[in-house]
Amino acid sequence: MYSFDYERPSGVNEAASAIGEDDKFLAGGQTLIPTLKLRLAQPGKLVDLSGISELKGISVNGSELSVGAMTRHVDVADSADVKSAIPALAQLASHIGDAQVRNRGTIGGSISNNDPAADYPAALVGLGATVHTNKRSISAEDFFVDLFETALEDGELVTKVTFPIPEKAGYAKFPNPASRFALTGVFVAKTASGVRVAVTGAGPCVFRQTDMEAALSSNFSPDAVSGIKTEASGLNADIHASADYRANLITVMAARAVKAAS
Repeated sequence: MYSFDYERPSGVNEAASAIGEDDKFLAGGQTLIPTLKLRLAQPGKLVDLSGISELKGISVNGSELSVGAMTRHVDVADSADVKSAIPALAQLASHIGDAQVRNRGTIGGSISNNDPAADYPAALVGLGATVHTNKRSISAEDFFVDLFETALEDGELVTKVTFPIPEKAGYAKFPNPASRFALTGVFVAKTASGVRVAVTGAGPCVFRQTDMEAALSSNFSPDAVSGIKTEASGLNADIHASADYRANLITVMAARAVKAAS
């Protein structure tokens, strides 16, 4: 690990002022700390967000669920508000990594990193969520850009995520047995404005499966998606699964997600 300076601000404005061009925000540290230990990153300074209380917490306001950026996975999984408003989101959070990861990792850190196999991107896109920063509000579909890339600008800090509460929703993933990352995960949501199907793990970045959305709009059942195939071209392929295997998993996980939602 290379040497670096360290600051632990107590407010969002203080954190934004502390960050420089070669510096990094530290949220849960579940990706950044191992990266530093392997000397794959060399920030001049770490700005630790753990002391900013306004970035933590969960609330329901009418038809919207709000989750602070520094809220841990375990808190999302255990929240009575989340379980009542969007049970599928609580279920998703309860299966992120292992207990150690869930007790340190945060929703803001996860989505800012945008790992292609992370779970939260599927929930954000599937639910039509909005990412709020210290500068603006960004729709989830615009926030996730590409492999480990988001719409965040230099020095921009995620403050919270707001989720419209759906009529029903479900999530299913095929996890890597060691890391629990999603080889393929599918989040399905039925909302007042239509059905949304978001896929994570299968491609370089989360994406919507519009053929399944159309089918589920007229028949919200596992049978509606069981015969819909996803083109394997452009999907991820590695030592864990081929592109064709992931393409097939999209169909299987989508059917399971619909069943879970129902």
